[in-house]
Amino acid sequence: MIHRRAAVALLSASPLLLSGCGGGAEAAPSRSEDDRPVTATASPAPESSSPQPSGIPGLGPRTTAAIPGRAEQVVVATGRGRNSPLSSVVLYERDDDVWQPGARWPAHNGKDGWSEHHMAGDLRSPVGVYGLTDAGGLLADPGSRLPYHQSYSFTSPGTGFEGEPLEGSFDYVVAINYNREPGTSPLDWTRPLGASRGGGVWLHVDHGGPTHACVSVAKAHMRELLRTLDPGRHPVVVMGYGDWLAR
Repeated sequence: MIHRRAAVALLSASPLLLSGCGGGAEAAPSRSEDDRPVTATASPAPESSSPQPSGIPGLGPRTTAAIPGRAEQVVVATGRGRNSPLSSVVLYERDDDVWQPGARWPAHNGKDGWSEHHMAGDLRSPVGVYGLTDAGGLLADPGSRLPYHQSYSFTSPGTGFEGEPLEGSFDYVVAINYNREPGTSPLDWTRPLGASRGGGVWLHVDHGGPTHACVSVAKAHMRELLRTLDPGRHPVVVMGYGDWLAR
């Protein structure tokens, strides 16, 4: 359990407020798209001057350079296209100077694809490189190495964009450090960029359809991530559509 924020802040994060992560009827109105780059205040992965091993397939020089040198675990979420809700996820682990890939998992992202300047309610996932420091879920800790916060506030009611039930979507989550305070529960509602820039962007259990902004994979894969991601190896997620990642 995480004890570093006030309990009131955790309990106030209701399932309705978290609906931006799961996809469903409570979506905020759409906002216009702005292609300015994500800024450093969007809680990206911390910088490091340590040398990087040889590149990860599909990531171009600009994207690779944004990965902190100390990162030894990289979750790569690759979208099929800028406006596609379909993607795939691969966990790479650093072995000396070589990135060793795990299995490729099917995934969903935001309903309308990806954004270089994510706004609340735009139904797009933010592109970028972000730290992975905190986890939680409705279910008991399955053996997470990241700090894990279990709470009934991870309940996910309602249905998704394609009519699929959202129940179980937040059984397991890993917070993506976009517009949030690292080192807190995924339920923490602090938004350094302000509420208009969205938040509550997670890796979570797939419900069979697009999300509002999160990346979702099967429940078994979420359990594997929780048991594998190690804060001592400084894990990050690199996420975006293929052409953006290849820059």
